[in-house]
Amino acid sequence: MFKVPDHQVAGHQALNGMLGPLVDNSGNFYKPLQSGGRGTKEVEFYTSLSSNTRIPDNIRKFFPIYYGTKLIEASDGSGLLPHLVLQDIVSCYLNPTLMDIKIGSQTWYPQSSEDYIQTCLKRDRESSSLPLGFRICGFQIYQTEVSGYWKPDRKSIQKLTADEVKLVLRNFVSSNSAENSDTEPDCSFAPNVYGGGSGILALLLELKKWFEEQTFFHFYSCSVLMVYEKEALLEGKSPCPAVKLVDFAHVVDGEGVIDHNFLGGLCSLIKFISDIVSA
Repeated sequence: MFKVPDHQVAGHQALNGMLGPLVDNSGNFYKPLQSGGRGTKEVEFYTSLSSNTRIPDNIRKFFPIYYGTKLIEASDGSGLLPHLVLQDIVSCYLNPTLMDIKIGSQTWYPQSSEDYIQTCLKRDRESSSLPLGFRICGFQIYQTEVSGYWKPDRKSIQKLTADEVKLVLRNFVSSNSAENSDTEPDCSFAPNVYGGGSGILALLLELKKWFEEQTFFHFYSCSVLMVYEKEALLEGKSPCPAVKLVDFAHVVDGEGVIDHNFLGGLCSLIKFISDIVSA
């Protein structure tokens, strides 16, 4: 039985008769192949990633598991359409707190049409992509069983200033985060979520080390997904922080050159999170 994902914070959503991803009860995420060759490019990327024996095992954990493609009924009622079948990253979390961050000051790939470049450039200029090298595309913060999630409108999120981005990253790991609150975020979860040997910062640094060397791919318009379980933390258990890379419709051949666009944005994000941990 397919259903609309409960915890999608960015990208196309399968709501109101629109085409978007679906999930099942077995931990699978079904992403419709995008038009204009983008879906084909994403399949090619996952196929290349799976077969490339030079990708270190410790790096593969940053990518959703790829199970191939499958024809299923599209969410918009248009009939059978091919979908990527991927690991549902948040299926093992009860009430995930998560954030989607698009990495890179340039989100268009070199072979793009002039119209597409101008569209992306406008978005990059109006967001934190150009000044910071990344932008927050969406997030949700679990609060309580009664109040549920704080999940702001995505359009307002994408035009955050540098100071506002820092505030959101602090709210992400705070016990007192709330919409329209003037309270200073306490960052009380930062040591357990961002910090530590298995925290988000350590994971991002591990990813950075690979990007300082890898020349197989250039990741344009790709996102880092950060997730953890707040309730587990409150119960004295591990919040299971995780980092995943998602969205590969605009990945191109690295041609033996380091992906400085992605690496620069990743380093910028690491600096912001490192400052929160060390504060």
